[in-house]
Amino acid sequence: MRITVLGASGGTGSKIVELAREAGHDVTAIVRTRNGRDTVADVMDPDSIGPHVAGADAVVSAIGSRAALKPTSVQTDSTRSVVLAMKAHGARRLVVVSNSGMVTDGDDPFTRYLVKPILRRVLRYPWGDMARMEDVVRASGLEWTIVRPPQLTDGPRTDAYRTAVGTNVRGGMRVSRADLAALVVRCLADPGTVHQAISVAN
Repeated sequence: MRITVLGASGGTGSKIVELAREAGHDVTAIVRTRNGRDTVADVMDPDSIGPHVAGADAVVSAIGSRAALKPTSVQTDSTRSVVLAMKAHGARRLVVVSNSGMVTDGDDPFTRYLVKPILRRVLRYPWGDMARMEDVVRASGLEWTIVRPPQLTDGPRTDAYRTAVGTNVRGGMRVSRADLAALVVRCLADPGTVHQAISVAN
């Protein structure tokens, strides 16, 4: 498959690029600043990213905000841009990385009533941005999949991750970026994941 990965310089995005290439896919890695290897484009500008999603079999957005404690719309705005670019160039398959934090379905009582209310106050800005981003994805008319990890770690790829559709993985507090990337790459070619929000945890 021809795959375009946005946010390719981040911890998750770089793993997705690595595993997709290992699987034999032709990957275009989009980054913000020139590094000599990847493709530079402004993810907030549909015209800038348009040529790089044209002809893609799938587009992955692993864009995240680095500002946890102040208002942000990075994921919402970049996703709107991606959707516009994909529609303009006839690309249909979109997989986005979100977060399971703002979802409580499937959580155990301790997490739902004690942990999440605290985290929701601390992380209200990025979680709010992700929730709005998910709304943009659902309304896009594209063949989308939302992947929702909990806290990310730099642990190894195990392929022993658990998933749940439309709800959180019970007791799932963490997942390695490598296992998250493995799920994203698997979703790209799996039509059964279209129009699904999938939570993942180790």
